[in-house]
Amino acid sequence: MPLYTDLYIDGAWRPGADGGRFAVLDPSDGSTITEVAIATEQDCIDAVEAADRAAAGWAATAPRERAEILRHAFELLREDREEIARLIVRENGKALADARAEADYATEFFRWFSEEAVRIGGDYRLSPSGDKRIVVTRQPIGVSVLITPWNFPAAMATRKIAPALAAGCTCILKPARETPLTAAHIVATLERAGVPKGVVNLVTPVPTGPAVSAMLHHPAVAKLSFTGSTEVGRVLLHEAADRVVSASMELGGNAPFVVLASADVDAAVAGAEVAKMRNGGSACTAANRFYVHRSVHDEFTTKLRDRLRDYAVGPGLDEGNRLGALVSTAERDKVAELVATAEHEGARIVLGGTPIEPGAFYPATMLLDVEHGSTITRTEIFGPVTAVVPFDDIDDAVSWANDTEYGLIAYVYGEEGEALAVAQRLDAGMVGVNRGVLSDPAAPFGGMKQSGLGREGSSEGILEFLEEKYIGLDA
Repeated sequence: MPLYTDLYIDGAWRPGADGGRFAVLDPSDGSTITEVAIATEQDCIDAVEAADRAAAGWAATAPRERAEILRHAFELLREDREEIARLIVRENGKALADARAEADYATEFFRWFSEEAVRIGGDYRLSPSGDKRIVVTRQPIGVSVLITPWNFPAAMATRKIAPALAAGCTCILKPARETPLTAAHIVATLERAGVPKGVVNLVTPVPTGPAVSAMLHHPAVAKLSFTGSTEVGRVLLHEAADRVVSASMELGGNAPFVVLASADVDAAVAGAEVAKMRNGGSACTAANRFYVHRSVHDEFTTKLRDRLRDYAVGPGLDEGNRLGALVSTAERDKVAELVATAEHEGARIVLGGTPIEPGAFYPATMLLDVEHGSTITRTEIFGPVTAVVPFDDIDDAVSWANDTEYGLIAYVYGEEGEALAVAQRLDAGMVGVNRGVLSDPAAPFGGMKQSGLGREGSSEGILEFLEEKYIGLDA
């Protein structure tokens, strides 16, 4: 499969204006995969202006035609599934099984929003006074800047591009510096599927901040959709405020996983494994803090530790490895530092806890005797570390679960009625009841508090890229 290493602006692949390039590294061994063009601020402005020129034509394109292009892209990505998965592994480091799952998930957003493109609704009714007809239409919000993270380089790109195109918006994609190759392949796929020039653009600026700021301050930009850390999200919200650019934010998480006394322990262990270890723990939806009722604590932790002990660690392209590399040694070192701090604060390491050299590898790790309020319960781990806090009273578990600035996702295991009652008390935009995975293109993805603004996926996802317009007519 060819590697696309240039910028994509106004329907053409081209180098950056100053000719600079940066290396994309394989985190399993630190080797250079290739070098990618650096976008200057002017390149980014060129991309915005190309999207602006294409905006009116794309907005006027029939919904069915937009839908067919997205459907074609879905089919092309499905054919490329194995190659995309291997590309994800090379630049991201994750295990091949996780990369295949991401490729499938990413592809589905093009199919889902190809179907939503032809179902954009409106309203028509008589006013209560009878003096007028109220007509409500929805129209594309306009040029959209899409910024994606490194942990799901395919899925986060398609989850933003698909609804933008379905709604009739043109866009500029800015992928993470660590994983630009997968994003570039998706853009190339859309080109193959027949997206007109200027409708989708790809830029990879270094440094990122000034270039993104320049785009957000351009008068043509109407929308920002960002997935990443809460810290960066706050900065971007300030930038967007200068021109009152509409902003959708999918930010950090600190997901609690609550195991009630009534839980089926084997089911809870199976759910905990996938909630924690999916994507090697590098997911905003990853279970971060495990609050386990003392009556089932020992059984739960023993069985989960036995499962995690079987995780072979090594290069993700080796089918025998269930846990690949983290995206960089810097990320690996952050995880290692969190574990060291937890141990210093009184936690007990019962599995793993030591980085594996060479490469950005960290083993499946379990910490017991963790205190709620300790550093590791207040920090998004983004790695394969399970931190367990015992509890005796459900009210304490709920209070501790909600004791965070984040509110993206939570998990509860227990007798269904009791678990549902707890779920309704949790401050989270998504709650899994006796389920360890919730993400689905057909479901609204998003959080409360400082975990974000708006929703992605489902019927709600396309609304983020539409403006409502009220037209009044004489009755």
